[in-house]
Amino acid sequence: MLPATRNGLLLIGVLFHLVYLLSIFDIYFRSPLVHGMTPHRAALTPPAKRLVLFVADGLRADKIYEPYHNETSGQTEELAPYLLNKLRTEASWGVSHTRVPTESRPGHVAAIAGFYEDVSAVTKGWKMNPVEFDSVFNESRHTWSFGSPDILPMFAHGASDRSRVDTYMYTPEFEDFSGNGDRLDTWVFDEAEKFFARATVGSAQHTQMHEDQVVFFFHLLGIDTNGHGFKPYSQEYLGNIRHVDRGIRRLVDHFEEFYGSDGQTAYVFTADHGMNDRGAHGDGHPDNTRTPLIAWGAGVAKPAPLAAGQTAPGHDGFSQPWGLERYERKDVNQADIAPLMTSLIGLNYPLNSVGTLPLAYLDTSRKYRAHSALANALQVLEQYRVKHDQKQHTEMFFKPYAPMHQPTNMPEHMLVRIQQAISAEKFDDAEAECLRLIALCLEGLRYFQRYDWLLLRSIVSAGYLGWIAYSLLYIFGEYILPDSSPRRSQRSGTIAVLGLLVLAAFSAMFYRQGSPAMYYAYAAFPVYFWTGVLQQVPLVRQIAASYTQLAVRWRPAAFVGVYVVILEALVYAYFDRRVYSAAFALLALVWPLAVSPRFRREHTTLLGLWSGVCLLTSVFTLLPVERNDHLGLVIAGGALITLSGVAAWHYSAAFTLPPLGVGVKEARQAVALDRLMLLVQTLLVGVATVLGPLTSKETERRGHLPRLYQLSCWAVLVAATLLPFVHGSRRGRGGAHDQHYLYRLVTIYLAFATPFVLLTVSYESLFYFAYSSVLLLWLAIERALYYEQAERQLLAPTHKTRLSHLAPSALAPRRLGISDMRLGVMFLFFVNVAFFGTGNVASLASFSLDSVYRLITIFDPFLMSALLLFKIFIPFFLVSAVFGVLNRSLELPPFSLFLFVLSTTDVMTVNFFFLVRDDGSWLDIGMSISHFCISGLFVLFTIVLFVLSHVFVGKVLIPTDLKKQR
Repeated sequence: MLPATRNGLLLIGVLFHLVYLLSIFDIYFRSPLVHGMTPHRAALTPPAKRLVLFVADGLRADKIYEPYHNETSGQTEELAPYLLNKLRTEASWGVSHTRVPTESRPGHVAAIAGFYEDVSAVTKGWKMNPVEFDSVFNESRHTWSFGSPDILPMFAHGASDRSRVDTYMYTPEFEDFSGNGDRLDTWVFDEAEKFFARATVGSAQHTQMHEDQVVFFFHLLGIDTNGHGFKPYSQEYLGNIRHVDRGIRRLVDHFEEFYGSDGQTAYVFTADHGMNDRGAHGDGHPDNTRTPLIAWGAGVAKPAPLAAGQTAPGHDGFSQPWGLERYERKDVNQADIAPLMTSLIGLNYPLNSVGTLPLAYLDTSRKYRAHSALANALQVLEQYRVKHDQKQHTEMFFKPYAPMHQPTNMPEHMLVRIQQAISAEKFDDAEAECLRLIALCLEGLRYFQRYDWLLLRSIVSAGYLGWIAYSLLYIFGEYILPDSSPRRSQRSGTIAVLGLLVLAAFSAMFYRQGSPAMYYAYAAFPVYFWTGVLQQVPLVRQIAASYTQLAVRWRPAAFVGVYVVILEALVYAYFDRRVYSAAFALLALVWPLAVSPRFRREHTTLLGLWSGVCLLTSVFTLLPVERNDHLGLVIAGGALITLSGVAAWHYSAAFTLPPLGVGVKEARQAVALDRLMLLVQTLLVGVATVLGPLTSKETERRGHLPRLYQLSCWAVLVAATLLPFVHGSRRGRGGAHDQHYLYRLVTIYLAFATPFVLLTVSYESLFYFAYSSVLLLWLAIERALYYEQAERQLLAPTHKTRLSHLAPSALAPRRLGISDMRLGVMFLFFVNVAFFGTGNVASLASFSLDSVYRLITIFDPFLMSALLLFKIFIPFFLVSAVFGVLNRSLELPPFSLFLFVLSTTDVMTVNFFFLVRDDGSWLDIGMSISHFCISGLFVLFTIVLFVLSHVFVGKVLIPTDLKKQR
């Protein structure tokens, strides 16, 4: 059952990892939505007739609450004096804790619909609804919304009656990150004033606005835009908070004037997500998950400040600098905002809401509070019952949630006690019982969400372990052991039938339970892999026999042990980048001592450079990933790369070769053109070094991205990236123009240096230089070590060989040995360094979007993400090219070491699979998902690197004359 070809193994590996990548979403993050519930509401008159919701997109909590020290005036002031005055006089306030992904769509869904969106919904579209869900807007009599076209259509399209939600939006082109984003909020405030002006007495709009259960929603995107463009500590971001504060004051005055200050309006101010100091969001960093919540007006509890020097409940070290310790801080989860708004105007609770009504925010009659809490509990209980009935109907061996079946916790008994407490006006007891019922129902919902965990995690673990065994057997049979004895069991047919029976049993169980189609695929792979392994028992015996015949048996065992330790260290490095610094320090000090004395004598300079560059590269993983713009470092890195290009041109005569079959004159012209190519590439790097920072300065000075600078950046980026590939495709008279491997690597290095420098905002270009240098030195050392070993064995060739055109009879690929495994370990290490050298790939938010603004400022998440990913992937292009040359230099079987790496790295994937979290801090949840996805996609990424190594390296000349190498 093992594939006869390498491509067969790769195809199976890609399919397996793509399918299993989805497993965490079926296990840990299944959609929480269920349908068929009966709506519930408090059957009493609500305290408010209308609700006004302000969402300041991208506003983190500390920026609005903390005092601001104005360095210009030397005074300490408040950025939002109006809202903070409300906080001190008539509002309840606190911190709203969001969940990952901390993006606009999930944040608005949580606050307005009351549930945390399925994480996999990110892949289904940011603006439209991937699934149907209920919301406060949908339950309202009518909603008027003002703001961004990225958010408003989501709730308008999701309404059961499209005419129930009106939207007033600016055009997408208005969202330009190069200018001050407060113009977006100005548009909203101005449009709202026009809206009030149209609501004349007697008009249909005037009548509709005076109905009860109506909602006004104002989405204020300016703060988020300025945070991305100028950072949260910038004057633009902080000034936009002042602008929003003044605009809200104007709007509140309009509402009070329009309704005659009737005391029937409730106001809620919050944010969808925060923003880190680098102007990014998306992950679970506390700066992204802590947002403000201020509510005032009808039905909202007013503050009861304590005496000076006393600290009210709810405060901690986070709020200590704000100077608000006298006022109780009432924190909520973001999904709790939806029940709060629902209760204030007496709507049906959104059917899918998992929020808990924050009773501390309500200032209503005790009876209304109790009835609201009961309606909240009934709505959550409805979801539990639907989920319970679904599982009971499908599961073969159904196990109910035990705590809900204890006599004191049975929902029917708890509801009776709640009704009795309300009737006896024991409202505190009723509220407490409602909260206990909600907590039990949420735990029950969580139990059913995790119902299939044990089975699925066991299947997935068996699948990953099966893939490791399955692929390693292929490597042993194809690249390590001689082709002699039979490797397939004589009982292969019987084993295949048993495998089919096991798969049929799983399929029958999944069919009975109505399981998703992916469950069948999850079970199919481990059955296939382990069936294939059992069919190769003779090969396993041959491996064992070969091991027992070794003269030094401890070396393979030691290598396996060390390799597993290295994989586990790389797992830990995902959480602490300093591991890479320690590894570089070890490589700098230990490897030069581990080689032979002769090698140290003959390559003293090479080993000295290796140690120095390793220590230099180790610095970058000690630096913070959240860094501020530093154009001086950008210029320094670009200048260093430019100087290295000049040096390469100066010495290029030693590694620039003419095409075969041409005359002397044509050969000289070809060499001159190749050398000119290096100069042009170096010039483009120098242009990018100056153009990038200059574009940033001009954009900041003018308030928009100048068209000429934008076109220049695009022209330089495209030209530099394509030029070496166009140049490398020319052909000589006698056939393909094979370039010297060193020339090819230098052109690749310079080609990607230009876009990398252009997209750099801090020390990244310095990392690019150091990382490229250490890769080139690695290549040189490995080649020298190989030829030293070959000399000892009298096998060193003494001629130049075009490995790309070798016939099998000329030089058969050698078999892998233990020493070759070191190359696989080093390759895996350098790939991981590329992942984490300048940021944390597990969180794209750790990479600055500022550099993208040199190319595009109009909000386009896909193009911006594509440019950012291009920059992130550039170091991988380098390591793939170097590894491709190394693979050919050492005469290894094509793709053999790539296969070894991708076969064993799933040891890391299994670690990350069990480290995935769906609870705890939002930072832990988001990072655990990212870690698993990165590791799970590594097999696909490795294949891409292998293909890129062929694309980038092409047909190159690999000199093997040792004397000429010295």
